[in-house]
Amino acid sequence: MNILLKISRFIDNLSDRLGKITSALVLVMVVIGVGNVFLGYIGKIIGRNIASNVYIEAQWYIFDIFFFLGAAYVLKHNEHVRVDIFYSKQNPQRKALINLLGTIFFLIPFCILIIDYSWDYVANSWIQQEISPSPDGLPRYPIKSFIIIGFAILFIQGISEAIKNLAIVTGRLEPPNPERNPQSNSQQANSQLNQEPNQEEDNGV
Repeated sequence: MNILLKISRFIDNLSDRLGKITSALVLVMVVIGVGNVFLGYIGKIIGRNIASNVYIEAQWYIFDIFFFLGAAYVLKHNEHVRVDIFYSKQNPQRKALINLLGTIFFLIPFCILIIDYSWDYVANSWIQQEISPSPDGLPRYPIKSFIIIGFAILFIQGISEAIKNLAIVTGRLEPPNPERNPQSNSQQANSQLNQEPNQEEDNGV
């Protein structure tokens, strides 16, 4: 289990880094949008169209990247919207069991299904070197690749969540207590792993 928790920690760190990158893309997207509007007004003043569909589509593409790469980060921090009747009333171990079953039987199969169905769709776009039909449109095939990339990363983060919830169910990881300790599962796993070398030294290993 300790090896699995180390793998989970590695995956969580990856999702955190991607989350920070995608959060920076929001600012880029806003700057492009404001800049395109500004160019539109300048174009009216000088009597020449200097705005471009490139900027509009760039905004769409950046939002797509933000959505696909940010999903794993949101899952890792348990910030997805929940609509439930029974979950909130359960104890931490039962919540972990529900999360574990949901990850194994719903999240992971869903990610595999999306990747499988999207593979030919994305591959054909690359083969055709698909371009946006809009004037000055951008290539479509690179951004379509993020369908597979995004769900692959979400799949990997699902593996991490399954590991942490399994550790809680089996008593190998202390469940988070929001009222007493706001740490996430991954932070608790990190703390537990950091304590292992000291425990081994105390035991003379």
